[in-house]
Amino acid sequence: MKMVAGQELGTTGMAVNSDAVAEEPAVEARRISKIFQGETEVRALDDVSVSIRRNEFFTLLGPSGCGKTTLLRVIAGFEPPTMGALYLAGTDISRLPPNQRPVNTVFQNYALFPHMSVANNIAFGLEMLGKPKDEVRQTVDDMLRLVQMEALKTRRTSEISGGQQQRVALARALAPHPEVLLLDEPLSALDLKLRKEMQIELKRLQNETGITFVFVTHDQEEALTMSDRVAVMNAGKILQIGSPQEIYQHPAERFVANFIGESNFLDATLSGGTVDLKAGGRYDVTVPEGVAEGSVSVLVRPEHASVRSGPAGDGEMSGTIETVVYSGEATTLHLRLATGEPLKARSPNSPGEGTLPGQGEEAAVSIGAGAVTVLRD
Repeated sequence: MKMVAGQELGTTGMAVNSDAVAEEPAVEARRISKIFQGETEVRALDDVSVSIRRNEFFTLLGPSGCGKTTLLRVIAGFEPPTMGALYLAGTDISRLPPNQRPVNTVFQNYALFPHMSVANNIAFGLEMLGKPKDEVRQTVDDMLRLVQMEALKTRRTSEISGGQQQRVALARALAPHPEVLLLDEPLSALDLKLRKEMQIELKRLQNETGITFVFVTHDQEEALTMSDRVAVMNAGKILQIGSPQEIYQHPAERFVANFIGESNFLDATLSGGTVDLKAGGRYDVTVPEGVAEGSVSVLVRPEHASVRSGPAGDGEMSGTIETVVYSGEATTLHLRLATGEPLKARSPNSPGEGTLPGQGEEAAVSIGAGAVTVLRD
């Protein structure tokens, strides 16, 4: 979004006061449902409401079939909502066709023209919009610099790598300066090393352009690495929205905790603001709304559990090491607690660290303060 004397230039080119729109969400879904009719009715989206801020990297995260791509397609205009309304910068666009929305989409397969050069692929959309030739040329040059593809501008897209094709697809989508860029798992076809590099690249592009990115993925690492906020979805509903740190450290319910990162679920008894673990240990906790006292399930991340050799002392849990897994930067111990519950504990491999107990040894497990989270089932 360009700035002129403290004002923003909207997609129509008209200046609007930036203070007046500062609080207006870029995208707002209000109680959207999407029902597909067939032999059986499929409710792909079930009363979904979400507000996506301007200049935000927002990720829709969840397993296959959870509704995240359907919500993206509703925002793009490819699927009309069965119920509810969709607003962009405060304007209801629920029934606008895709070509009338200031929104662009980057697809999984990139949809590039293989017989055309990199530069011509980027220019194509601008030419279809009837932009002047000088403006098209300047914008293409700007986009090539942005995605660091100047040296390959005359190369056909069929002659460049997958990672380079992804950059071209991004440049083409960014060229018309959309208010919102939608990304439908664009990194899924890349190998692991390139995917990690492009995660950082995408975040850089979002920061530099100031455009709202709405990103769809089933990969939790992608979501945690790039996002300002994450919405975790399942069965057509949004279960929790928060920063990557909030989602990881304070999941609201068992599904979110299990989907994000590795988890230990332990039985406990809740009384007031304290839980007593069945396997041993008492911890102060924050009690989520709707959780009653009595038997509860709690979350402990593997990196928050410490293990030492020997019998358990006061406030510790007793267990036996079943498996030791070395993964370079860390070692993960798989234990069986005295209660029969499984538990994973992860320790970083640092020079000078003491020796961890080995397979078959008796061990004592302790959990740090604040590392026990009570969950809604």
